[in-house]
Amino acid sequence: MLPRSWDLLAGIFVLGVIIFCAEASREVSQPLSNLAHNPVSLDPANLPNYAFRTALRMLVALAFSLIFTFTYATWAAKSKRAGMLLVPLLDILQSIPILGFLSVTLVFFLSLAPGRILGAEFAAIFLIFTSQAWNMAFSFYQSLRTVPVELDEAGRTFGMSGWSRFWQIEVPFGMPQLIWNMMMSMSGAWFMLVASEAFTVGNTSITLPGIGSYIAAAVQAKSLTAIFWAIGAMLVVIVIFDQLLFRPLVAWADRFRIDAEPGDEEAESWALKMYRRSRLIDAIGTPFDLLMRRSYKIAPPQRKMQIASKSILPPWLAVGIWYAILVVFGAYVVWRVTTFVGSALGVSDVVGVFLRGLATLTRVIVLIALASLVWVPVGIYVGLRPHLTRVVQPIAQFLAAFPANLVFPVAVSLVLLWNLNPDIWLSPLMVLGTQWYILFNVIAGASALPREMRDAAANFQVKGWLWWKKVGIPAVMPYYVTGAITASGGSWNAAIVAEVVSWGDKTLHAYGLGAYIADATVAGDFHRIVLGIFMMSFFVVVVNRLFWRPLYWYAERKFKMT
Repeated sequence: MLPRSWDLLAGIFVLGVIIFCAEASREVSQPLSNLAHNPVSLDPANLPNYAFRTALRMLVALAFSLIFTFTYATWAAKSKRAGMLLVPLLDILQSIPILGFLSVTLVFFLSLAPGRILGAEFAAIFLIFTSQAWNMAFSFYQSLRTVPVELDEAGRTFGMSGWSRFWQIEVPFGMPQLIWNMMMSMSGAWFMLVASEAFTVGNTSITLPGIGSYIAAAVQAKSLTAIFWAIGAMLVVIVIFDQLLFRPLVAWADRFRIDAEPGDEEAESWALKMYRRSRLIDAIGTPFDLLMRRSYKIAPPQRKMQIASKSILPPWLAVGIWYAILVVFGAYVVWRVTTFVGSALGVSDVVGVFLRGLATLTRVIVLIALASLVWVPVGIYVGLRPHLTRVVQPIAQFLAAFPANLVFPVAVSLVLLWNLNPDIWLSPLMVLGTQWYILFNVIAGASALPREMRDAAANFQVKGWLWWKKVGIPAVMPYYVTGAITASGGSWNAAIVAEVVSWGDKTLHAYGLGAYIADATVAGDFHRIVLGIFMMSFFVVVVNRLFWRPLYWYAERKFKMT
C-alpha cells in the first residue's frame, strides 16, 4: 500500500479512538442512579456498547499497570533495602482477592465523584488494575535482575546515565517478556471481569454496563444463549486487541532479542506497518520521541558531599535500622488486624479459617504442579518456533481470558448430575485462568533463548532428555519461576470465584478460604473479610518465602545469561 493509504487507515483509527473516548466521557458524567434505571439487558444488540466500555476500562487499567510496573518493580530491583519490603509486599498484594480490595476501597472511589457513574468507573478500573499489575511487576522485576552484565557494562562504558541505561538497555531487554505478561494480564482481567463490573458489598450493589455484567446477568437468568453471545463478544474484542495492540508489540519487540543474528522468521504485523508508515501517527509521536531523546543527554547532578554522606552511619547500623523499621511496621499491622478481628471473633473462628486456608493451599499445590508438568514442555516447544508462537498466542490468550463464570453451567450440572464432591471437582476452576501464566512466561523464555546457544547444542548433538536437562529447562527456569509465582498467587485470588459456583438458583460451595471471603463480602461482614484476607496473605507469603523465593534466587544465580 502507498503511504497515503496508510495515512487514511491511521486517520480512521485515530478518529475512532477519539469518538469512542468522547462517548465514554459523556456516559460516565451521568448520575449514578441511571445504573439502576437502566439495568444490563441481555439483548445482543447492546453487546457492542458493552464490549467497548469493557475494553476501555481494561486499556486504562493497563496504562496504570505499566506506570506501576516501571516504578515499583524498578525500585524493588535497584534498591536492595527497598526490595526487602517491596517484594514481600507484592506477594501480599497479589494474594489479596479482588473482593478484598473492593471492600475497603469502594467508598473511597465513589467519594471521588459523588453521585456520578465516574466514581463507580474508578472502582471498576482499580479492580481490573489489581488483576493486571502484580503479574507485570513480577515479570519486569525478574528481567531487571537478569540483565546480562556485559550490556550494563557497555552502557557505562559509553557514558550513559542511569535514566538512559534504563530506557535504552534494561527496558528493551525486559520488553519481550513484559509484552507476553501484558497479554496474560489482560486475560487475567477478563477472568475476573464479572467481579469487576458487577459487585455487591453489604447493602451496596453496582452493575456497570459491560461484558462482565452481561455474563453475570446471563448466569443469573440461566440463559445459555446469552452466554454464547458473551463468548462471541469476548472473542471479537480479544482479536481486536491482538491485531491492533499485542501482535504489533510482539513484532516490534523482536528487535530486542539477544541474538548474534536475526531470528529465523521475522514477526509481522499489518498494524505495526501502519503505525510506522503513517505520517499522522509519526507526527503524533514525534514530540514524545524528541522529549525522550533529549532526556537521555541530561547529566545527573554531581553530589559533592557523596563521600562525607556515606560515613554518617556504618553499613551494619544502617541495615539494622532498616530491619528494625520493617519489624516494627509488621508488628503494628498484625496488632491492628488482631485488635479489629478479636473484637468480634474468637479463637475458634481463627482456627476454622486456618483450616480452610490449608484446604485451599492443597488445591493450589496440586493444580500448579499439574499445570507445570503440562505447560512447561509445551511452552518451550512453541517458544522455539516463531510460526507456532503466532498461532498459539491468540488462542492461548482467548483460553486464558475465558471467565470461570462461563463454565458454571457445566460445572454445576455435572456435580449435581453425578453427585460429585464439590471440594474436589470445583478445584480445576481455580487454575482455569492462572495456568496460562506458566505457559506465557515459558514461551517468552524460550523465545529469548540466544541463537548461538541453540546452534551450539545442535553442533554438539545434544538431543533428547540431555537437551531438556542442559539447555531447554535451564533457559526458561527464571521465566518459569516468575510465571509459577504469579500463577500460584492468582490461584488463591481465583478461589473466590471457584469455590462458590452459582447457576440460576443453584449454588455450590467448596470448603476453602475463597468461599469464606466471598460469603463474608456478600454479607458485608468486615471482621470476617479482614480475617480471611489476612489468612490468605499469610499463606501466600509463607509459601513464597519458604519455596518460591529460594527457587527464584537459585534460578537467577545459576541460569542468568552472562
